[in-house]
Parts: sequence; C-alpha cells; structure tokens
Amino acid sequence: MAPYERLRTDGSTQSLDTGTWWYAAVAGEAADSFSTRVRKRMRHACLGSVLLFAVVYAGLVLTATGQRWENAVLAGRLTDETLAAAHEANRTLQYITVYSLAVALLVLTVIGMLRRRYALTVVALGTVGLSLFLVEVLKRYVLFRPDLVDAPPRLIPNSFPSGHTTIAMSVMFGLALVVPYRARGLAVGLCALWAMAVGAYTVAAGWHRPSDTIGADLIVLAVACGLVAVMARRGRVGPGRRRPLPLRTLLVLLLLCVAAVGGLGLGTVLLVDSMFAPQPTDPYLPHLAYRSGHALAAGASAAVTLVLLALLRHVDLDARPTHYRLTGTPVPPEPGPFPTEADHEIS
Repeated sequence: MAPYERLRTDGSTQSLDTGTWWYAAVAGEAADSFSTRVRKRMRHACLGSVLLFAVVYAGLVLTATGQRWENAVLAGRLTDETLAAAHEANRTLQYITVYSLAVALLVLTVIGMLRRRYALTVVALGTVGLSLFLVEVLKRYVLFRPDLVDAPPRLIPNSFPSGHTTIAMSVMFGLALVVPYRARGLAVGLCALWAMAVGAYTVAAGWHRPSDTIGADLIVLAVACGLVAVMARRGRVGPGRRRPLPLRTLLVLLLLCVAAVGGLGLGTVLLVDSMFAPQPTDPYLPHLAYRSGHALAAGASAAVTLVLLALLRHVDLDARPTHYRLTGTPVPPEPGPFPTEADHEIS
C-alpha cells in the first residue's frame, strides 16, 4: 500500500483527497514546488521587513543623534522657501480621513467581488485592517520616544510609525492583491505614485518624521508578505504567464525606480552630511536635514513598492489549490471506465 493511501473497512485501499490545502499543509509539499518557493520568499521578506523596522526605530528614535537629525528635519521645514507646498500638503493630508478609508475599502471589495475572488478580497481587506491595527497599537502602547536631546514639548510625543502613510501604502498593497495579474504592474504603479506623495507630504506638512514614514512602509510590507505566505501555504498561488510588460507599465515602473534610487541615494548623502556635520551650529543644517528627510520618505515608499512587485513577479494569486502528493508533483486525474476522446466509437 502506498504511503498516501488509507485502508477501507473492507480491506481495500482508497487514496487520500490530495487536492485539499490541508493535505498539503499536513503532508508537506516538495521543497522545489512553486508554492513552497513563494512561501519561503514571502516569509523571508516578512522577517527582513520586521528587522529593518527595528533598525530604523533603534537608530532614529532611540539614539540622540537620530533625534537631533529628525528634530532638525522639522525645524528645516519652517525655513523652507517653498512653504506654500507645505500648506498644500497639509490640505492634501486632511482628505485622508475615516470616510476616505471606507471608500478605499469599498473599492477593494467591489473589485474583488466583481472578479469573484472572495479569498483575495478578504486578504486585501486584512492587509489594510491588520496594518492599521498594528501601527496604532505600536504607536500608542508599545513604542515610545525618550527625550534624549532636551527637545521642545511639541517634539516629545511619539509619532512612530505614521498612520497616514500606513493607510496609503496598505490600500495600494491591497489593490495589488485583488487586481488581475496582467494589470497588477500598471494599477499598483499608478497607486504607488499617490502613496509615495502621501509619505512625502507627511514630512512636508510637519505631521510626521521621516522614520515614521519608513516604519509604516515596512510594517505594511511585512503584513502583506505574511498574508501572501499564508495563501501560498494553502496552495492558492500559481505561476503567472511570462509575457513582456506593456509600454505604459514600463513607464510607470521607470518612474518608481527613479524615485526610489534618487530619493534613497540623495537622501542618504544629505543625511550623512547633515547628521555628521563638522559644525553642528550651522544655520543651514536644518534646511539640509529637511531635504534629506523629504527625499528619504519618498524614496522609501517607492522602494517598498518595487520590492513587493519583485516578490510577486510571475506569481498569479488567482490560482486554484494544486493537487499534491507527498512528492509534490501534480497528480493527474484518474481515468474513468469510458474513454475521453470525443471521436471514439464503441463497436
């Protein structure tokens, strides 16, 4: 008797129902199966995001050097020559309310229901809800911001991570889960440009520090990767068709690449220049710090979006559960008593 067969009461054997997700979870898939590779990839990305989140919090919130730099970012915002842009950012952020979040969730639900992808709809809504829940719990009850540099009272309260950035990024990640595979790059790219602007606006308006935006990006990425890993564990992912990207999608992705490389590169250079300046009392340092923080906030959002698209490359989330035996190879359907050929005649 094969190891995947069970004994009937009459002594004969009957194969287990190997097409169910729980069989794959209990028996285990092959180490080289597609869903296993996706699950491992997402799990590693989730753990890496959590690790980077801890590094950002420890480096910019729990150190005196990091606090001085972020306080200089907020001070440099007031000396910015384009202060009108900050006022415009303030008005833009005011539209991100509970009502706008409800509308975004409704849009995700409608897209998923029209496509009859109920599990994906739940995962997309779960990405938004779980990300917001974790951010609010961490910001209000777990994480704190010690006063290490005798900052003014208005700069002491903790704002890490950013709730506004979490809303924008989680809605964009939810959209990546519910849209069709062939439209994912274009839809996510266009929505990512808006989410990236929201992250930069939070710094321009003085609502959040750069670390708040980067931390929110990493939290949403960790949640999305974790949920996709669960889907892969249940066998609900499959290989997507390998086809060239349309020109419009390439243009949007090119903009994201420029924003990610330019923002992170320029922001890092300005960060080092402003954080470790030989003359800390230079009046130009706050302006330099503001420029670096603004660039890092925008670049981090673009980079996290590109990471998600890279992780989901050639991954079709619309796949049905795959039939697996212990070897992890697909199981063909057992032949019936009658031939399946349409032109077969019985003589």
